[in-house]
Amino acid sequence: MSYNVTWDHRGNWQASGTGPLSRDGLRRMRDVLSEHVASGAIPGLVALIDNGEESHIEAHGTLHTGGTEPMRRDTIFRLASVTKPITAAAVMVLIDECRLRLDDPIDEWLPELANRQVLKRIDGELDDTVPARRSITVRDLLTFTFGFGMVAAMSSNAAEPRHPQGRTRPVQARCRVDDH
Repeated sequence: MSYNVTWDHRGNWQASGTGPLSRDGLRRMRDVLSEHVASGAIPGLVALIDNGEESHIEAHGTLHTGGTEPMRRDTIFRLASVTKPITAAAVMVLIDECRLRLDDPIDEWLPELANRQVLKRIDGELDDTVPARRSITVRDLLTFTFGFGMVAAMSSNAAEPRHPQGRTRPVQARCRVDDH
């Protein structure tokens, strides 16, 4: 079975494949999905599998935790935080088709991340930087090791890291892209 993923100029994507959906594969998928609902990890779900020739939709569980109204295949519900896994799956398809490599630099697609500066020292001043030794790669993006610091959520009892001039300073990641 093979799959193709295409994007239009608006960023919409479409996946298509060849070959029938495997009945054994659908049964295994149904078993896994049912286990998630039965364990209480989620109250319900709707799954859609489509290969361009054939579609399979199934619903499991209920609309709400402890609820009785069943999830239906046409249930409308909110999706959140699915951009990263969908994008990662699409990237892995492109890698599988040899149209992209894990160690390709991303500068061509994200020029705003090209020619970046990195801290000289992990505990250094925010303006004490040097040019990065290499570009960010596809692998770095997929593994979240592209070297950006972040502001960590802190409890009200914790002291917030401060910049010497009194500005809040982001907590820096333990490893920089240059450390790889």
